[in-house]
Amino acid sequence: MPLTLDPVHENVMAPKGVLYIVATPIGNLDDITLRALNVLKSVDIIAAEDTRHTVKLLSRYSIKKHLFSFHDHNERDRMDILLSKIKEGNSVALVSDAGTPSVSDPGFRLVREAASQGLTIVPVPGVSAAVTALCASGLPTDAFVFLGFPPRKKGKRIEFLSDLKDEKKTLIFYESPHRIIQFIDEAIDILGPREAVLAREMTKIHEEFIRGSFEDIKGSLSRREQIRGECTLIVSGAQDCVVDVSMLDQEIRDKLLRGTPPPSVLAKDLSMKYPVKKRDIYEKILRIRDTLTG
Repeated sequence: MPLTLDPVHENVMAPKGVLYIVATPIGNLDDITLRALNVLKSVDIIAAEDTRHTVKLLSRYSIKKHLFSFHDHNERDRMDILLSKIKEGNSVALVSDAGTPSVSDPGFRLVREAASQGLTIVPVPGVSAAVTALCASGLPTDAFVFLGFPPRKKGKRIEFLSDLKDEKKTLIFYESPHRIIQFIDEAIDILGPREAVLAREMTKIHEEFIRGSFEDIKGSLSRREQIRGECTLIVSGAQDCVVDVSMLDQEIRDKLLRGTPPPSVLAKDLSMKYPVKKRDIYEKILRIRDTLTG
């Protein structure tokens, strides 16, 4: 049965033998629910992705509890210990460094195993970076696909993006600041021109939303000496659009006959207007140029 505590009664104990999945702030420490605070105060054990990080949150709210390190690198080894503790009647709160545990964070295997063993699992909802970015993006929210972090290896990442090129729902990605420009470059080549929003440092002092095309966002980031903060990239879905090839060809001819701009610049400009990859437009420009000069 879900825990319901009056915020005033801080000494009420959490039910025994329960695994709580507790969402924590993604930046601003004020973004924690009263229920989450009561659960953290009441449980026997807090399983944390990084105990050094979690202790800052607990100190802010004067919570002193036994912290149990539980992250990607020790999840398999320590999962059985936590499950045994719960079976013995201990209440355990699972937290990640930021946001909701098991959503692109450690905890999925623990939750799955606890469920398979019939243990009680209680979610304590709160902040999620994906939903926080989406609701402020201005892109369609009626249907979306959360994709987490792209694969690290380029080949896998290209395959990953290729599978999404016809997806009409809004796409949500997480990416690190030192890989975001490369990822956007690959998205431009594979997904083609898209409207997008990059959310950075959400809920923190330097919160920023960069809006526009892939090219706009890449340009903004490329001008910076350093990109800070984890990034959430919201991308518009593929649109139902039939390209009028004759119109595209005629525009290319007109531009080439006027002599400006150069093919590479023209391809970039037209890729923002037509739902065709920049590379394909560039090749078309070269073919049409050859017919005009042949």
